[in-house]
Amino acid sequence: MDPNSVKSTLSNLAFGNVMAAAARDYQKELLAQEKGQASSSVNEEVDLDELMDDPELEKLHADRIAALKKEAEKRQELKMQGHGEYREITEADFLGEVTGSEKVVCHFYHREFYRCKIMDKHLKSLAPRHFKTKFIKLDAENAPFFVTKLGIKTLPCVILFRKGVATDRLVGFQDLGGKDDFATRTLESFLVKKGIIEENKREEEDDDYLEGSHRTVRSSVNPDSDSD
Repeated sequence: MDPNSVKSTLSNLAFGNVMAAAARDYQKELLAQEKGQASSSVNEEVDLDELMDDPELEKLHADRIAALKKEAEKRQELKMQGHGEYREITEADFLGEVTGSEKVVCHFYHREFYRCKIMDKHLKSLAPRHFKTKFIKLDAENAPFFVTKLGIKTLPCVILFRKGVATDRLVGFQDLGGKDDFATRTLESFLVKKGIIEENKREEEDDDYLEGSHRTVRSSVNPDSDSD
């Protein structure tokens, strides 16, 4: 046999053995990785089960559920008291309304007054945003007794009540920049400062809320604050 041929054959056999060994090693490594992944998955499941049985975690979950339930019950209670919307009341309802809630914003208005309509628009916007405070309005012409008792001389007049006691008031737009196109946010900031509502954080606001509306309510009445 040709020596060179024998040498080539032996070389090929040796290479084949090396490749076969490499293939076996590679297969072993793949099996080991699969085993490791399966073991890791089992460990993760065990850890998750342990977390589910964690007494502290269960207590936190239970406390959160209880807090949400209590908040929902309180919200429903406030809704039954007239919170969450801007409502018109009568003089006969007035005492019950302002004493029935801890915080109340009451707008004394005149149906024909230009600035009263502007105030209406902003209060209507704020009422659902500040559920803990009641927002109501009362026609001053139909409530002469309380207009006199509260010393209301100029409309619009927004009176703030805490536990049935008048603690502050907003007469006309004098604390809102004195202009008709003030932003809802300006009125909200005034009410927050007086402590009658709480500061709310929102990601997005409409233009009227942030900058004031240029589409003011139209009326033939003089736009200056009107006297009752």
